[in-house]
Amino acid sequence: MPLYQSKPSPSRRTVLAMGAASLVAASLRPARANPMGGTDLTTQPYGGGTLPKEIRSRMIRGVNGLDVHILEAGHERPGRPLALLLHGFPDLAYGWRHVMPILADAGYHVVAPDQRGYGRTTGWVDGYDAPLEPFSLLNMTRDVLGLVSALGYRRIAMLVGHDFGSPVAAYCALARPDVFPSVVLMSAPFPGPPTFPFDTAEQEEPSARPNTDNQKLAAALAALDPPREYYQQYLSARQANDDLWHPPQGLHGFLRAFFYVKSADWPGNKPYPLKGRTAADLAQMPTYYVMELGKTMPETVAPFEPSAAEVQACKWLTEPELGVYTDEYGRTGFQGALQAYRVVSDPGLNAELRLFSGKKIDVPSLFIGGRSDWGTYAAPAALDLMRTKATTKMGEIELIDGAGHWIQQEQPARLGMLLLAFAKEVGAVDRASR
Repeated sequence: MPLYQSKPSPSRRTVLAMGAASLVAASLRPARANPMGGTDLTTQPYGGGTLPKEIRSRMIRGVNGLDVHILEAGHERPGRPLALLLHGFPDLAYGWRHVMPILADAGYHVVAPDQRGYGRTTGWVDGYDAPLEPFSLLNMTRDVLGLVSALGYRRIAMLVGHDFGSPVAAYCALARPDVFPSVVLMSAPFPGPPTFPFDTAEQEEPSARPNTDNQKLAAALAALDPPREYYQQYLSARQANDDLWHPPQGLHGFLRAFFYVKSADWPGNKPYPLKGRTAADLAQMPTYYVMELGKTMPETVAPFEPSAAEVQACKWLTEPELGVYTDEYGRTGFQGALQAYRVVSDPGLNAELRLFSGKKIDVPSLFIGGRSDWGTYAAPAALDLMRTKATTKMGEIELIDGAGHWIQQEQPARLGMLLLAFAKEVGAVDRASR
C-alpha cells in the first residue's frame, strides 16, 4: 500500500483561477520589504500625501552596503550647501518633514535618511540573532560618511542628530571634522567617547576590570518597591520587538500614546537634572523611561493614551501623519531599530570607540533640547560632561519651550531659527579662519 495516495490533477481552468485569486490577494496585502532587498518600495508613493510639496523621496544605492532611503528638499538647484538630518528611535526620516522646507527656503540642500535598521533603507540583516557589528556606532558613522560621498559632497554645511542620531552625529564630528565642520546634537547629550585608564603603569593591581555597572544598576532597580527596569534594558531584550510590533491596543494606538506621552502635550513631563545614577535617582523619571519591571512598553504607555479631542488638537502629528509611522513599522517591525540599544550595552562592540579615548569634539557644536523632554537628563551628568569635557566649542544649551522629545515636529519653526542662526555664526567663523 503506498504511503501517499495520489490526488486528481486540477484542470487548467482551475489553476488559472487559483493564480488570479492569489494575485488579487497579494495586491491587497501591504508590501513588506526584506531588509536585504526584495520588494521594490520605490514604486510606491511615500507619505500618503502628507509630505510637503517641496520634499521628494528617493533611494541612494550602494552606501556602505546599504540602499538608503532619503527625503530631500532644496534639490532643484545644484551646488547648494548640504544639511544632513539624522533621526532617532522610533522615528524616521519622515520626522524632519516640518523643518526641511524651512532649511531649503534658506538655501540648503536638505537630506534626511532612514538610518540603518529603519524604514525603507535596506541592506541590513534583520532578526534578533543577526550580527550586531553592522549596527555599531562607528559603522553607522561610516553610513553617514558614505551617504555624503554618494551625494557628491566632500564637506557639508550642517549636521544635526536627534535622539540616537545624536551620538552618530557626534562621532561624525569627532572622527571627520574635515567633512563635518560643525554639529548640532538634540535631546541626547554626548558625554564623550569611552576612555582608557590613565597613568596606571605603576599600579600593582590590574586597572582593566569588567564593567558591571549596568548589571548592578539593573539589580538595584529590580530591588525597588515596586520593581523597576531601565527602558534601554527592556528594549535590548528578545521579546521587545514583538511587544512593540503587535501590542494589544494595535500598532497605531501604541504609537499615538508613545508619541503623546513623550511630548510637551502630556502635562506630566516636568523634567529636571538628577543628582546621580542610583536606582533611587532614576526612579524619579516617568515610567516610559524607568519602567515597572515585567510590563511591556505598550502596557506602560497605554494609560496615557490621549483622548479623541487631544488627538484632534495635535497639529504636529495628525492621524494621517501617524499613519505613515504605522505603515512603515507595520511593514518592518522594530528589530532593526532596536539593535542599536543592544550595541550600546555590549562592552565588546563599544571597545572600538576607545580609538578616540581622550579626544574631544573640536568643531563648533550646539545642543538643543525640549523644555519638556526628560531625554536631556536621562543620562545623569551627561549634559555637564558634554559641555565641560567632550567638546571645546560648545555654544549655549538651548531648551525650546513647548517641545518635548519630538522637537523637530512639535516646534519646527523655532528649531529652524536656531539651526539657521547657528549655521550663520559657524559660517562666519569658518570664513574668517580660512
